[in-house]
Amino acid sequence: MNPIMEIEQVAKAIEWQADHATNNGAPCTGRVVRAQLRLLDRETEVGRRIAAWPGKPLEDALPLRLAGGHHNLVLTGKDMRLAPVYRGEVTDQGQVDALVVAVTREHDAELLPWLDGPPQTNEAGRSASIMAALLWLSVRIGPRFELNELGASAGVNTMMERFFFDLGGMTTGPADSPMRIVPEWRGAPPPRAGVEIVGIRGCDRAPMNLADPEQALRLKSYVWAEVTERIGRIDAAIALAAQRAPDVVQMDAGDFVAERLAAPQEEDTTRVIFHSIVWQYLPAETRARIEALMAQAGAKADASRRLAWVMLETNRQTFRHELTVRHWPGGEEPALLGTAHAHGAWVEFTA
Repeated sequence: MNPIMEIEQVAKAIEWQADHATNNGAPCTGRVVRAQLRLLDRETEVGRRIAAWPGKPLEDALPLRLAGGHHNLVLTGKDMRLAPVYRGEVTDQGQVDALVVAVTREHDAELLPWLDGPPQTNEAGRSASIMAALLWLSVRIGPRFELNELGASAGVNTMMERFFFDLGGMTTGPADSPMRIVPEWRGAPPPRAGVEIVGIRGCDRAPMNLADPEQALRLKSYVWAEVTERIGRIDAAIALAAQRAPDVVQMDAGDFVAERLAAPQEEDTTRVIFHSIVWQYLPAETRARIEALMAQAGAKADASRRLAWVMLETNRQTFRHELTVRHWPGGEEPALLGTAHAHGAWVEFTA
């Protein structure tokens, strides 16, 4: 691809991500993201790298990688010039552009590593959709589940058996939990059913440790600054992890699926592979391998040892975040249960 086309792709990705943040309740973050357009002049190492991005900048979440670095400078107190922008006190895009350019020039070397990997938001709000899917499955194939999460990051959602949920009036989970998942619910609530989680674990290529203050702060850096309830959910996850650490292993997603599907399974349980806003980050060959492994395991599933695949992922044509479920035996075709806000602010349940 020629350099002009590369820059055009990057610019479109920045514009889309800025609009997406603004339209999802984070206009301050949207302005900071939009200011990345002014870095494409290649006057910084950061600017040169994003201008010549070799992959797909939107699917790679390129704008959000750098946005995390900018937010981190404020959270750590290293550079507070963007703090008034995040507080909504500076709203003129030209002023925001100038601030982002100045901050990037001064912290060029420090910001560059933020481009090395995708954002790890590890958003607990997405667990509302996963729990809704488990409730939907419970009335169809049974209430006992063994959960396995791909791209678990710090393992926040591998603690979901300890979350309290209010899903359109359908409540489940411990009432005294510090993690309270109460999204705006659209449509009918999920079925009133039992969900027993007999085991839950996850994998990530680079798992983060909630007990490490620096890594926990990195997670907060990816959160859109003005959405304070999301930062509160990370604090709640830290509290839960202090009580009992999540079970997350450092492993390739394909290897993890192969290992989990080969492991002994309790009778009268459904083994669930689940993930949320992860699929787009996996290489094509890994996605194909997981699909083949799930098909093979599904063909061997029976009424006592069942299998399900729960996904909250982005439809790349509509950019809607769709909740879909497949289960074996008997429901091999994907069932679309609804759509959700990217960070769990609302769920539209249409099952």
